[in-house]
Amino acid sequence: MNEIMIQVENLQKEYGGTTVLNMPAMRIAKGEMFGLVGNNGAGKTTFFRCLLDLIRPSAGMVRSKGEPVQGSEQWKSYTGAYLDEGFLIDYLSVEEYFDFLGKMHRMSKGDITDFMNNMSAFFNDEIIGHNKYIRDFSKGNQKKIGIAAALMGNPEILILDEPFTNLDPSSQIRLRKMLAELNERLGITMLISSHDLMHVTEVCGRIVALQKGITVHDLQTNENTLRELEAFFAV
Repeated sequence: MNEIMIQVENLQKEYGGTTVLNMPAMRIAKGEMFGLVGNNGAGKTTFFRCLLDLIRPSAGMVRSKGEPVQGSEQWKSYTGAYLDEGFLIDYLSVEEYFDFLGKMHRMSKGDITDFMNNMSAFFNDEIIGHNKYIRDFSKGNQKKIGIAAALMGNPEILILDEPFTNLDPSSQIRLRKMLAELNERLGITMLISSHDLMHVTEVCGRIVALQKGITVHDLQTNENTLRELEAFFAV
């Protein structure tokens, strides 16, 4: 049996007396590619923010490799995440940003250069060497920078909220391919939310659908999954 990387126990989050997330139990195994889908307000981002201890649950807890994330720091060393532009330091240039992150991860100059070279296909000559602050890039290119930054520390767990939004079709295809290769080669556990059912079913082997904070589907991806999800959300 695969090691459990993330375990949810009676997780609830309320705002103003309204429950926005109610997840009694959830287990995500090592190496799993876990897709999270749902309409706006379904609780996807709230769930991810609880996983990253960015917000505190109203009840219950999240464990990462058996340890509660709340009040712990150990999980941060093996977890990479990009949820939104707030994760970026947008007054730095791209080169300054990756140099800063590389030093945090105790990478040498050569390691940082190698990492950025490995990202060149994903960046598609649109990011490196343009002498621009991160804030001056398009939303799509900011997202590419954030996703790359989340991968910089060789994480065991990768959490991405709507990674395909604002990317052009070519970049979406490159991202799908990159994530699949990283999972296959390194066994990274990936949690990916998306409004795009096609992208998430192509990338993820397991799909969980949330509705008003409650898990309504937990499916192993097969040739019928996309049709099943489309039928559910069409109602």
